[in-house]
Amino acid sequence: MPSTPRDQEEWMISRGKMPLGVVLGVGAVVLLSGCGSSTDGDAKPVATSTSAGSSLAADVPRTYDPCKDVPQAVLDSEKLHGKDPANGDADGGVKWRGCAWVRSSSYSVSIRTTNLTVDLIRSRNFPETTEFTISGRRAISTRQFDGPYIKEACTVDVELKGGSLEFNLNNPKSTSTGSLDSCDLARSLAEKVVPSLPATA
Repeated sequence: MPSTPRDQEEWMISRGKMPLGVVLGVGAVVLLSGCGSSTDGDAKPVATSTSAGSSLAADVPRTYDPCKDVPQAVLDSEKLHGKDPANGDADGGVKWRGCAWVRSSSYSVSIRTTNLTVDLIRSRNFPETTEFTISGRRAISTRQFDGPYIKEACTVDVELKGGSLEFNLNNPKSTSTGSLDSCDLARSLAEKVVPSLPATA
């Protein structure tokens, strides 16, 4: 799997895969649109909200801008560089706003705010869904890819009012950190960034 976010997206599209954020967005769109899907192609109705009553906000939380507010000390400690915009929109109003970074010969990560809540993400039943807390905030990690590369990617979402702060990390086996679990890397990075969130976020 390529090591930069842009190359990874092209690689996934060329193999009939969708970028992780889009995969999650599609799941949320299905959830919110009232139409589901199955492997045999028959659409099945689903609820328009989770049992916990979560619904999709009209916009991403605006109390934190990952492109400006992720502490430089954290980026330096993780050797992250090459900041690129990583915004996205999906049908049904799902949105992401933030930036992506790479660590040379290692992982790449996008850090974005999204209007997807922890409850909405949990409701999608992604593989290896794990809930925990970071600095007193609810958080969830998920594997959003099936197939041979499932362990190379992990998404951690940390609760914000009206959505979450998402860490979407790709850690190909061919890199210097390839032997490390991508969810451990994503959670560790989140633990460094989350304390910089405003208390009101």
